[in-house]
Amino acid sequence: MKKPLLSPKSSGFVSTRNACKLCSPLGGSIAFRGVEGCVPLVHGSQGCATYIRRYLISHFREPVDIASTNFTEDTTVFGGAMNLKVALENITQQYNPSLIGVCTTCLSETIGEDVPQMLRIVEVEANRHSDGPALVAASTPSYQGTHIDGFREAVYSLVRRFSYKPQLPESQNSINLFPGLWSPADLRHLKEIVAAFELRYTLLPDYSETLDNPVWDDYKRIPAGGTPLQELRNMGGALTSIDFGGVEELSGEGYHSGAHFLEKEFGVGRKVLSSPIGIDQTDRLMKFLAHVSGNEIPDLFTDERGRLIDAYIDGHKYVFGKRVVVYGDEDLVAGLTSFLNEIGMKVVLVASGTEAKSLKRALANVSIDALPLMADADFEEIRAFCRENPPDLIVGNSKGYNLAHEAGIPLVRVGFPVHDRIGAQRILHIGYRGAQSLYDTIVNTLLQQKQDSSRVGYKYL
Repeated sequence: MKKPLLSPKSSGFVSTRNACKLCSPLGGSIAFRGVEGCVPLVHGSQGCATYIRRYLISHFREPVDIASTNFTEDTTVFGGAMNLKVALENITQQYNPSLIGVCTTCLSETIGEDVPQMLRIVEVEANRHSDGPALVAASTPSYQGTHIDGFREAVYSLVRRFSYKPQLPESQNSINLFPGLWSPADLRHLKEIVAAFELRYTLLPDYSETLDNPVWDDYKRIPAGGTPLQELRNMGGALTSIDFGGVEELSGEGYHSGAHFLEKEFGVGRKVLSSPIGIDQTDRLMKFLAHVSGNEIPDLFTDERGRLIDAYIDGHKYVFGKRVVVYGDEDLVAGLTSFLNEIGMKVVLVASGTEAKSLKRALANVSIDALPLMADADFEEIRAFCRENPPDLIVGNSKGYNLAHEAGIPLVRVGFPVHDRIGAQRILHIGYRGAQSLYDTIVNTLLQQKQDSSRVGYKYL
């Protein structure tokens, strides 16, 4: 029997106090940072860009430049075309980028700015004099979506703007990878997994280096790394695309997917998979890669899987039946819920800032449809739920720390953003290796809670 979808009314209020989501242009900026030589530009107020920089720097612990068109009261009334043109010129002179990715904001969208048309005019003028950077716009007002929607919209805009059907036969030997908003460590591991099957690939976006740099001798305005523009252009000739996130059914209902665009425009096959967290979802990825490549699953991953199962057995008595609340982006919580179920924990609430339709379908893609769900969630709603239904563990990002601290419930930090711990960019969620790391963290967190709350303070558990 399906459980009812929880609503704000169930917790006694209808206003939003602390939404379980972030702004749309923030997600778009992350996606643009995953393209080689790209500088994100926020078409709106300086405050929007400052907010985004603050969040990204605090999470990734790297310098992050986000440009702004600096809307003022006059710009709001008379339009921001001149501000946009000046900003593009300044970025070009100071950074010499190969691409500038423009994210719109609530303000610029509300006054009806036609940013794509503005960029076409700028490109025509620039091409008369010199070869300037390529330009692309993503419509990312926060009033119509979350940071995940902005991330996906930016990826969709990149594919729609640059991809075509190449004539080069070697492009047919490559696959396209469209991850969710994963950590740089996840992106690196995904590339390692695909390379082990001897497959060529294009990963979009790839911020595994641009948002997790090695130490520099000299400051670099644009970090090395990212998806090369030429590889992006060749995506229309790939063998197939893997579209992570578990939202296949939404494609015909306005969901902007780069993989869906390539399928419709160029006939590139599309496989929808959930974020490969835990054994079940990673098995699905491994089997598909084996099918596409014609190769057996490498022993490296078979061994990792075997060690993970052994770990499940070792720690089963500590996690079985423990009640857990999980929240975050819908594709992340779908993968996490599948993982938590397979290790024997009881998920008592799945919460996300996304709309109900997306959350339900993401969970349905991992064969889960009978859990209490809280869509368009507010952390005050989650707090109220935890008061009435105390869990043993909370799994989510740093924004849930206050409610976890108040309730005395341990919090395992995953996803984005993680602001109160170091190493968020190195948290590995995906693959057997990521599940092993998450499993050890969860078991040890529960053991520490048990140990700290005991008057005996025993050393053996």
